[in-house]
Amino acid sequence: MDIKSTSQPLLERPEDENLGTVANITYGFQHVLTMYGGIIAVPLIVGQAAGLVPAEIGLLIAASLFVGGLATLLQTLGLPFFGCQLPLVQGVSFASVATIVAIVTAGGGLPSVFGAVIAASILGLLITPVFSMIIKFFPPLVTGAVITTIGLTLMPVAARWSMGGNSNNPDFGSMANIGLAAFTLALVLLLSKLGSAAISRLSILLAMVIGTFAAWAVGMVDFSGLMTGPIFAFPTPIYFGMPTFEIAAIISMFIVVLVILVETSADILAVGDIIDTEIDSRRLGDGLRADMISSIVAPFFGSFTQSAFAQNVGLVAVTNVKSRFVVAAAGVILVTLGLLPIMGRVIATVPTAVLGGAGIVLFGTVAASGIRTLAQVSYENNMNLIIVATSIGFGMLPIAAPSFYDQFPDWFATIFHSGISSTAIMAILLNLLFNHLKIGNSDQQSVFVAGTEIRTVRPDIIVDLNEGDYFVEGKLFDCDGQEVPVEPDQRQVAHH
Repeated sequence: MDIKSTSQPLLERPEDENLGTVANITYGFQHVLTMYGGIIAVPLIVGQAAGLVPAEIGLLIAASLFVGGLATLLQTLGLPFFGCQLPLVQGVSFASVATIVAIVTAGGGLPSVFGAVIAASILGLLITPVFSMIIKFFPPLVTGAVITTIGLTLMPVAARWSMGGNSNNPDFGSMANIGLAAFTLALVLLLSKLGSAAISRLSILLAMVIGTFAAWAVGMVDFSGLMTGPIFAFPTPIYFGMPTFEIAAIISMFIVVLVILVETSADILAVGDIIDTEIDSRRLGDGLRADMISSIVAPFFGSFTQSAFAQNVGLVAVTNVKSRFVVAAAGVILVTLGLLPIMGRVIATVPTAVLGGAGIVLFGTVAASGIRTLAQVSYENNMNLIIVATSIGFGMLPIAAPSFYDQFPDWFATIFHSGISSTAIMAILLNLLFNHLKIGNSDQQSVFVAGTEIRTVRPDIIVDLNEGDYFVEGKLFDCDGQEVPVEPDQRQVAHH
């Protein structure tokens, strides 16, 4: 995506439309449902790895919701130098899970994790000017490949959700779970087709609500635990101890921060492309700084690295609701959930399989948006097709074979285990190699493009043909089967 000016009046930006309080809350709640499973997954995994009791894991979850809401408000509403003012939902980054678990199990405990996140995020904040300048290396060729990969890398998540979410559960992959996911998917499609514009935009939310009650009717949902536990609770700062700073942990976490910066850059450019708004290096830098400052503050409340949620980019694409105030409302809801655990328990009753059914549409839409962007790319007399093919193929490696990088150095595996980062890095490098560094390039198009080029004919040839004309063994016949004589090209006759 080329650098563009954002000097136009603010109200001309599609993301600045305010739909009103009711619509903002309704659509915002839809965003929360979409990302809720993802935002609570990280504290669940980390809490179990750290050997915390359920009550302490609950504190980690509440902190993640609270900080995610604050980060979302910063990203969508913005402050000077912080926040890209785009409809992006923020939350705990899943990219950090493996590193956090490694630090915890190595004996550092949560204080070491929090210290590593703070230090690495400060370093990330310092280098955001460098990252914000790479936007000129993100033409539609690169952004299209990255957006497509975002959608494709999320599909395994939708599949696991559809099967029940937790592979340790005995009903994982059961026909009941997959059937519930299929029912939810059918509801999304039906509501999108038959409903009004408002119902179509709310098809994801309505399908989730109906799917949850359908699951309750057949005994797959239990509402009895809603009133167990506190109704209101403020996240306790430094509950798990003062952060400690260990060099090895900080270095490991800094690699994760680099991955997050790449992924957030991709998400910002992706949502900008989807809602058709202009993104320049300054706006990208503001978004990255919001990510980093949120990650610096998060550990003090008991949370971890923050980044944009790709699944919500899919929701923006599906609903075509471009307003950043809708996502700001989602941020308020997340903060409320962090302060009101009972609300979190209500949302937690939504079966994972229901999320899976909706996820198929959401994540598939992201991939389709990327394909739409790639359709704008010229593939004539260049290597663009091979750049796209290699970049997406490279990004699919860790998705198709999760253990692909297990034997590689830890720093390398951390970076390239993310399909999104893999595609972004490969697409940028190949675009530089073939389209910017032209030394050594052939003046002919690549064999890959030649093999897929669409045939064309000149208009003057079509004018001479009649309805029903056809060719057989090099001879032209009319609709009655009579051979039509073909006069030799006079230029060729003169040449010979």
